[in-house]
Amino acid sequence: MDFYNNAGKMALGSRLRRLSDQITEDAGQVYKMYNVGLQPKWFPVFHALSQGSDKTITAIAEEIGHSHPSVSTIIREMVKQGIVLEKKDKQDGRKNVVGLSKKGKEIVKDIAPQYQDVTSAIEAALSQTHYDLWKAIEEWEFLLNQKSLLRRVQDQKKLRESRDVQIVDFTPAYLNAFKQLNEEWISKYFKMEAADHKALDHPQKNIIDKGGHIMVALYNNEPVGVCALLKMADPDYEYELAKMAVSPAAQGKSIGWLLGMAAIEKARTLGAKKLYLESNTILQPAINLYYKLGFKKVVRRATPYERCNIQMELVL
Repeated sequence: MDFYNNAGKMALGSRLRRLSDQITEDAGQVYKMYNVGLQPKWFPVFHALSQGSDKTITAIAEEIGHSHPSVSTIIREMVKQGIVLEKKDKQDGRKNVVGLSKKGKEIVKDIAPQYQDVTSAIEAALSQTHYDLWKAIEEWEFLLNQKSLLRRVQDQKKLRESRDVQIVDFTPAYLNAFKQLNEEWISKYFKMEAADHKALDHPQKNIIDKGGHIMVALYNNEPVGVCALLKMADPDYEYELAKMAVSPAAQGKSIGWLLGMAAIEKARTLGAKKLYLESNTILQPAINLYYKLGFKKVVRRATPYERCNIQMELVL
């Protein structure tokens, strides 16, 4: 057990597999002790079929929470041992159903004492533990159904890496990054337009000197994301959130979120009441980010961009 104590919780899967292997090995010996011709891995399918009428493989898979290929393999093995029969559905000849054979039904009768003794043995073991393993498993199954372990690790990775992201103000040193990061995504999905060239070629003159701001995201001191606040001559909006771009190599670190939050906070400090943006619904991750930031769709306005098909606002 020293390995698991040293490895810690990151060895959870290995430890559970070790426990599962130990229990499965004992289960195999239990079947032999009671002269029951089953394998431990067949039990979920056998139990499902022992509860009622014939079923399709799909129905069995859904009932026991296994994959269709896994159940198909088990059914083939049980058919080979004469425990299960596969036949056409009487109501729908296009479907095959499976059910217990005469041998399988005899096992149902013979296995009753084993069920009783195994249940009593497990209950006795549970009574000797401080934590109820059965209830703990139920809790873990519920939690992992809500969010998988993979998703939880992805979230932690994103959180850890986001702590190494710095949001800084634009300086001439970031001119190329501002232009290249935006040109990269625009050219990938659309075409560069006159308004793009105007803002990206001369950001100092056409954004900052006109009262706007540009924020740069640094990861390991390298510029990997940019975002601008454009000053608007509009009675409804003071600033437009625009020219947000994140390097594909740096995605998954919450950089878009951090840039968006930084831009929103900047707009607030400048006294803005609303923030405006334009985008295209083909950019689904970006649209999802804007909704997450609190933006809502607004009625279409005049725009200099051909690619714009959605406009949004955020009330600050």
